[in-house]
This record gives sequence, C-alpha cells and structure tokens, in this order.
Amino acid sequence: MATKRKYLIAGNWKMNKTAPDGVELIEGILNEIGSQSEVGVAVCPPFTALESAAKALADTNTITLGAQNMHPEPDGAYTGEVSAAMLRTLYVGFVILGHSERRQYFAESDAFINQKVIAALENNLKPILCVGETIEDREAGKTLEVVETQLKGGLVNVDKKQAEQIVIAYEPVWAIGTGKTATPEMAQEVHAAIRKMLTDIFGSDIADKIRILYGGSMKPGNAAELLAEKDIDGGLIGGASLEAKSFGKLVEAALAQTKADG
Repeated sequence: MATKRKYLIAGNWKMNKTAPDGVELIEGILNEIGSQSEVGVAVCPPFTALESAAKALADTNTITLGAQNMHPEPDGAYTGEVSAAMLRTLYVGFVILGHSERRQYFAESDAFINQKVIAALENNLKPILCVGETIEDREAGKTLEVVETQLKGGLVNVDKKQAEQIVIAYEPVWAIGTGKTATPEMAQEVHAAIRKMLTDIFGSDIADKIRILYGGSMKPGNAAELLAEKDIDGGLIGGASLEAKSFGKLVEAALAQTKADG
C-alpha cells in the first residue's frame, strides 16, 4: 500500500442480539482478539444493546462501538429515531449510513443519507458510508455508474478537513447474506474505482487515507485473499460478526496482512 491505512474489521449485527446476548458476544470477541491494536475493530449492535455494549467495552480500547443508523436532525418529533448526540452520549465512534437494507426497505435516498453523513461528522462520529449495486445493475454493466452516483450523492458538501474521518463500505447487494462473494479481483476493481472517485472529489492525499471496506459475505474462508488486495482496507461484516470465533478469525486475517504489508 502506498499509504499505510489501518485495517478496520467492523461487525454489523443488524437486527440480532438482545442486550445480554450482545454483552456475551463482546466478551467472547475480546477473548478471541486479546489486546492487539494494529487492526481497528468495531461492533455495531442494535440501538437497544448499545448502552450495555458501551459498559462492556468501558475498560478496553481494543474495540470501538458503532451504531447501525441515525437521524440527521438533532432532536424533534421523529418517532422511533435516534440522533447523533444520543449516540455520542453512549461513546459511539462509528455509524453505518446508507446500508443497502436501509436504501431498499426504508427507501432512503442519497440526499437523505448525505444529510446523515454531514450530521455525523458535525458530531464527531465517523460515518461508514455504504455503496453498492444490485445483481440487475451488475448484469446491465452499471456497477461503477451506480456506485459513483451513491458515493458522490452521499458526500455532497463534505468538508475536505473532515473527509479523512469517513469510511466507505463497498457492498455488492447481490453478495449480502447470500453466501455469494465478489472474487477478490472483482472487489478490487470496484475499490480501485472508488479510490479514484474519492481522488476526484478530495484530491489524492485525502483519498489515499480513506479506508474502503468490503461488505459482501466476507468470512474466515475468503478474508485473507480479499484483504491482500491493494485497495481493500477491511470488512463490514454481517453474518460472521455474530459469532466470536469467526469474527476473531477475520481480525486475525487482517493482522496477518498488516504484518505481510510490513
């Protein structure tokens, strides 16, 4: 890698794990990964498990707490929603924004996701901005067009000074929870294109520092070859993040690649 980007392995628990289950999983993960600090690690429990997760992580710097979503407004009549300030009081560091499931099931637009990105940055939260194409898009040869629209739409008016705080997650929608994975070459091709798009927006110095995660069925069996690719800086992990051993193995794979990168 031209620039040393610290790998990030982030677990997206989705709508899984009660508060007690979450604490048990965090204890298991801490047990698996020990106190290493070379690889960034984050867990993103559902809102109901954030407070107990924050307490379980209080004595460690090994894992950062993340949330799965937030509303862009600071407060108000938005029943069922959670603001950036609410997340900050629980020591949340990352927030996943624009996940394909939010786009698909909750009709979130690029403009709405962009408002969230801006609000997250204003509140010292690191957004994990998700972009990715459906199987129909890929078969129509529109992968890069779709990704560019989502990426540029999500980053409108982002200040260059704050851009390094952003993490991008490329998640081919057809590979989420399906067991299908983009080959390392397919994933790298899109990651490299995203890096170029970021260069067009922010310049190469900043683009080289922004981490781009792969988010489509990364698991212990394929992590090493995905992470070996030049522009893949970690993973946004779904299914494999719900079990301490498999999540621990992904952190191990990133650690091994960090050492290989020298």
